[in-house]
Amino acid sequence: MGKKQVFRSWVPEWLIRLNIFLVMFPTVMLFALSTANVNAATGFYGVEPHDIQFSMLIYYAALVAFTPLEKRFFSRIATKEYFVICLALQVMITFWAYQSRDLYGLFVCRFLQGIVNCGVTSICLTLLFSRLRSEHARETGYAIFYGMILCASSLTSLVTAQLVDDYEYNVLYKMMIYAFVPGAVLLLLIMNKVHLTRKMPLYQLDWTSFFIYAPMLIMIGYILIYGQQYYWLQDPTIRWCLAGVIFLGVVFVVRQLHLKRPFINMAVFRSRGFVFGIVLLAGLYVIRGAFNVTTAYFSVVLGMDPLHTYELLIYNIIGIIIGAVITANLVIQRRPLQFIWLVGFFLLLVFHGSMYFLFAAEADQSTFIAPLVIQGLGAAMLLTPIVLFIISSVPEKISASASTAGVFVRYTSFALSTASINYFSLFFSRTHTNSLSENTSILNVQAAQRLHAYQGALQGRGLMSDQAAKVAPALLDKAVQKQVFMKYAMDYYELIAILILVLMLLVIMTPYINRTIINVRSNQPAAATV
Repeated sequence: MGKKQVFRSWVPEWLIRLNIFLVMFPTVMLFALSTANVNAATGFYGVEPHDIQFSMLIYYAALVAFTPLEKRFFSRIATKEYFVICLALQVMITFWAYQSRDLYGLFVCRFLQGIVNCGVTSICLTLLFSRLRSEHARETGYAIFYGMILCASSLTSLVTAQLVDDYEYNVLYKMMIYAFVPGAVLLLLIMNKVHLTRKMPLYQLDWTSFFIYAPMLIMIGYILIYGQQYYWLQDPTIRWCLAGVIFLGVVFVVRQLHLKRPFINMAVFRSRGFVFGIVLLAGLYVIRGAFNVTTAYFSVVLGMDPLHTYELLIYNIIGIIIGAVITANLVIQRRPLQFIWLVGFFLLLVFHGSMYFLFAAEADQSTFIAPLVIQGLGAAMLLTPIVLFIISSVPEKISASASTAGVFVRYTSFALSTASINYFSLFFSRTHTNSLSENTSILNVQAAQRLHAYQGALQGRGLMSDQAAKVAPALLDKAVQKQVFMKYAMDYYELIAILILVLMLLVIMTPYINRTIINVRSNQPAAATV
């Protein structure tokens, strides 16, 4: 499709690409908005951190479940009108989220936002591909898109940090409404009325599969987020959710096996390349989730405020950008995937290994610049090649199903990563708290000396002796909690390092992966790739 058919002839190319970015950026940011500042969100809604995590999974579940249906709407409606519809719905739903102070109202808003986000993302990706004219436009386009996905959490938190400090939490949703306007207005002015894909009828939409699939995904998220808090199977709600997941899962699979146009063609699981790819993808998302431990360390131990924490993460974003550029070139040059993956996993191994030794009660910010850049490089060098490998490892006629199944794996792996951090933070913290408490008894000589030192320091700052005696135990307890967190972080990163080594061993033992030709000119990954 030529440029003049999509955009007006007088529009310069640089303005078109800038416009696509202006539309895509707030769309990607919307996903990470729930966890931009968990403490502020919990305070505003009067809920627990698990509730905020679950709201993000509800958004993600809607995105995953609606993706197969969205393609039919996108192909049927002219792109400009489709964008107006999606934008209007997104603004209304986001305004509803801004007005809502109820947790369940927020859950509904996030689910609807996830559905509408599918349409906006499809438009952005298709427009992005239309502006990249090289033979490998899709490889380049997906590298750009996945790079933005990796940057989304850090960028969202950085942009919103000052707003959360100055205003109530819900103002972030008002900010998102304003963020959509510039790109949307400009796109409507410069775009012609065209169909970017072949028109398809809207009848025989498989809404039944959607209404089976979406609740199943939400219940999976509920089990993984709340399971530990409610002692897993000891809680009747968790048991009912597990039964529901099993029942709906069986019904969904049986239904797909008998449908002419299934949501997910189960034949994709016969491809050993596809199965290997989703194993790597699941592992990558667990590893990627462990990065949250580093940001928590900056806050809990080093005492950095959110703004300075996310300013430091700019170096991670720089690493992601560099990694995305390198990856796109390596994929285009058809370098062996085995080589690309091993380099990516090795960089992540270096990051987790170095952080293991850098976790300390006091540290200079500059110490973490190199590790943060390395982490960004490693993540960017893995995500794009793995997703493209998954799509390319199956026949073209079922590539859409491979993409949809891959999105399901991303969702469950993301939820599993969140659940594993929740579990191990409690497990290791309990273990180390018990260990340290034995050594911090008032009768312990070292503890008494530390308390005396704290009292002396406080008195040196002008506190009366009786006040210093009251404050000193709190300082000692805070020091103990910092030690507990650092030991937990070291233990968790040790586990992640072992996982990385296992995945590297799997990559080394499967040389046949280099025979898979990356082809996304016909086989397109689904847009929902957060």
